[in-house]
Amino acid sequence: MQKEILKILEEDARTTVKQIATMTGLSSSEVSKQIKQAEKDRTILKYKTMINWEKVGEEQVMALIEVRVAPQRDVGFDSIAERIYRFPQARTVYLLSGTYDLFVLVVGKTMREVAEFVSRKLAPLEGVQGTVTHFVLKRCKEDGEIIEDKEEVKRQQVVL
Repeated sequence: MQKEILKILEEDARTTVKQIATMTGLSSSEVSKQIKQAEKDRTILKYKTMINWEKVGEEQVMALIEVRVAPQRDVGFDSIAERIYRFPQARTVYLLSGTYDLFVLVVGKTMREVAEFVSRKLAPLEGVQGTVTHFVLKRCKEDGEIIEDKEEVKRQQVVL
């Protein structure tokens, strides 16, 4: 039953304990207990609100950075990945298979800010062998959510 609760919260973190209890058939106290346990053991890592900052005039520059690194003896990629994810600019860090070893999502206020992060902090790190930076031009869909839903054009049917 915990997986069902987690799926509900993943879809909408604002779902109340009472609503989850109704959806799952569990008591509110059991739902609350399972949520508290999931928070304690870090199964639930964070509750998050996704915001379209452009709607309030707050521009952000996002970049997807592929990083090639030299693995270190006994720790592989973990040590360099930790050094990178400790930077506040690094919003997401994944270990990848393929040509590049790490994927880093960076957010800044300007392209220059992101470029300076890459050139002054990320690229010079010991073990980093190369980077490729891709600036995000437009967010279309993120975390399963369509960012800008176009209004459906309603036209009258023309009969010939």
